[in-house]
Amino acid sequence: MPDTVDWPELAAWYDAKMGEEGDLWHRELIDPPLIALVGDVRGRRILDLACGNGYLARRFARGGATVVGADRSGPIIELARARERADPLGVDYEVVDAGSMPMLGTAGFDLVYSNMALMDMPDVVAPFREVARVLRPGGRFVASLGHPCFDVPGASSWLWERKEFVTSVSRRVGRYREPFEASVPWVVPDRPEFATRAYHRPLSWYVRELALAGFAVIAMEEPDGTPAFLSANPQREAIREVPLHLVFAAVRQPSEFVGASR
Repeated sequence: MPDTVDWPELAAWYDAKMGEEGDLWHRELIDPPLIALVGDVRGRRILDLACGNGYLARRFARGGATVVGADRSGPIIELARARERADPLGVDYEVVDAGSMPMLGTAGFDLVYSNMALMDMPDVVAPFREVARVLRPGGRFVASLGHPCFDVPGASSWLWERKEFVTSVSRRVGRYREPFEASVPWVVPDRPEFATRAYHRPLSWYVRELALAGFAVIAMEEPDGTPAFLSANPQREAIREVPLHLVFAAVRQPSEFVGASR
């Protein structure tokens, strides 16, 4: 197994990888359903939680939102701020731990979104409660993550079978019910192989903890990719059969409903 590195060490690589529009997987697979669930952002105050280099924060700022980008990685926030200085859009970037965000106030955001970060957080219980705290009642939380049912780190893989001249694809999954930490290897151009930490939790675990934090899940999408993704990615046929990502939207309930599912 390659060396495991933390995301702050990967800031420069990640910034170059995402650029101003996101890489292929984000731009043509994951982001379209997330952007659709975020909806019209004009006049809204939005928090981009675990914002990375802020490319989506800038997109929504161009759409008329007031945006705060928050990430625990100081180096990636510095790179996001550099992009803001080069092209000012009014985005405020802060180094913030998602589990403790007192500097962001209470009930001041109309919407919070988090793009492909929840499965990288060792704890999401505290972040869910912080998101509920900073949202206005009725505000929405939209997030994308690796699909808890089919993208289980270190315990899932593609199975390709050929029978009677027909090739089929399926997904092998193990350790589904068990929350655990794993190392995820990366093989990328122009860089030695490395690994990052990921945290698997079952889908029911996420829904339960969202409810305990005061959310009602109102939508789920399982991205299958735009035509551009399907034409460019060698895994396209497999992903059309079995989704590797999940996008959900949840609404902040009135305070009397918080913890009601205990």
